[in-house]
Amino acid sequence: MGFTKDQLLDRLKELQINFVCYDHPVVLTVEAQAKYVGHLGGLLSKNLLLKDKKHRYYVVSALANTNVDLKVLSQRLGLGKGGLRMAPEESLQEILQVPLGCVTPFALINESAGTVSFLLDQGFKSQECCFFHPLSNDATISLGSSGLEKFLTSLGRKPAYVDLEATPLVGKDNPPDLADFVPSGVPALSDSAEKAPPIQPPVVTQAPENVKSTSGKASIKAKVQSGTTEKPKSTVNPLIEATDVEKVIEEIFAKFASAVQSENKQEEIETSLFDGVRKRITTDLQMQMMSFKNAAYSQGFQAGVEAVRIAMKNMSFRS
Repeated sequence: MGFTKDQLLDRLKELQINFVCYDHPVVLTVEAQAKYVGHLGGLLSKNLLLKDKKHRYYVVSALANTNVDLKVLSQRLGLGKGGLRMAPEESLQEILQVPLGCVTPFALINESAGTVSFLLDQGFKSQECCFFHPLSNDATISLGSSGLEKFLTSLGRKPAYVDLEATPLVGKDNPPDLADFVPSGVPALSDSAEKAPPIQPPVVTQAPENVKSTSGKASIKAKVQSGTTEKPKSTVNPLIEATDVEKVIEEIFAKFASAVQSENKQEEIETSLFDGVRKRITTDLQMQMMSFKNAAYSQGFQAGVEAVRIAMKNMSFRS
């Protein structure tokens, strides 16, 4: 069993790390989180759990506006262009012990994350107010980079900052500059890891009027804003196909490119234009769609529970 939010906060206090924890409704995106803590002036983060072809894992914590190109990052790690991809939901549960939407540097406190590599955006360096989820996306922790460094050191990790937007040449005469970040070990996953259902974040149906903050010394309240030719039948389950995030994103780009070309018949649209757009937004699109997917699972689960409750109630009336 992994650490809970309260246990994490207790550990930070034990380490004498100054922080403030703001409670707020569940958020699944950085934009949603910004509605509750963005006005406080800190640096919002986006956090990714990535996996390479050898089943090694990486947590990447970047500023919300940092462009993280997975192909470039993969090359810089010495994994080739297609060596990195978003880790599946099951990995979040098995390795980081958190649900989707809750990836955070603080998840490295769990023993199961011991072999996970950590890349921290250099934009956080020497900052006084950085925002991360404390293992749960119904709260946000604010702390300085020095506090985060102290936390990482307590785990036996050496804090290291990386320019995640750099695009250095990688080749025979230019070795991968981030090769040292490639983990030497692979997490020991249980046999049931691939079959285990993802942990679902708590579902909040109504936002409270205030955002509460808790820490040893500080407390801040913020107002919440609240045809005829028969086509061959596919043998692929359409539900599974629709939940394949990477495939859906590829289809979106393909349709977008086709639409733009059809609207500009008199002009030749440079392929590099589409490649540039794809490069800048693919990772963010993956994060957004994974969040929407998880939200749909959560809402579906809640609807199922309600349906069973009503059915049981009706049965009791009949008896």
